[in-house]
Amino acid sequence: MTTVGSSEHRGSPARSLLPRFFARAAGSTSGAAAIEFGIVVPLLALVVPCVIDLGFGIYYKMQVEDAAQIGAQWAIKNGFDATNISYISYAVTHATNASGISASPAPFEFCGCATGSSVSTATCGATCPGGDQAGTYATVSADDI
Repeated sequence: MTTVGSSEHRGSPARSLLPRFFARAAGSTSGAAAIEFGIVVPLLALVVPCVIDLGFGIYYKMQVEDAAQIGAQWAIKNGFDATNISYISYAVTHATNASGISASPAPFEFCGCATGSSVSTATCGATCPGGDQAGTYATVSADDI
């Protein structure tokens, strides 16, 4: 006797297709690059503007520091007295192409004694603890408005 079919229940065709589909999908690498690209691009879209903004901030800080240095160099070259303060301020404000930089607080001159890495304030012409005479110093600052 031959039987054409079996009386056992084989399951619905949809139930057998789903496991086969997931088995094939798990072993497939097609589309992996697209998924990686989809993950990396949004991260780069967030990181790149932040890095650019940080770079501009550091560049502007360097311009403010350079402006103060140019003012101090002008004071060294031309001397410092009450009539030169406006020239020193002009050198600070026009030292870079950045707008909004000012000589703030105003440049000033003082006498002091050099002690290690700092200068302590002293009376002009006084003798310092090391035996030297108090020197004349100028302070030039720059600030953004």
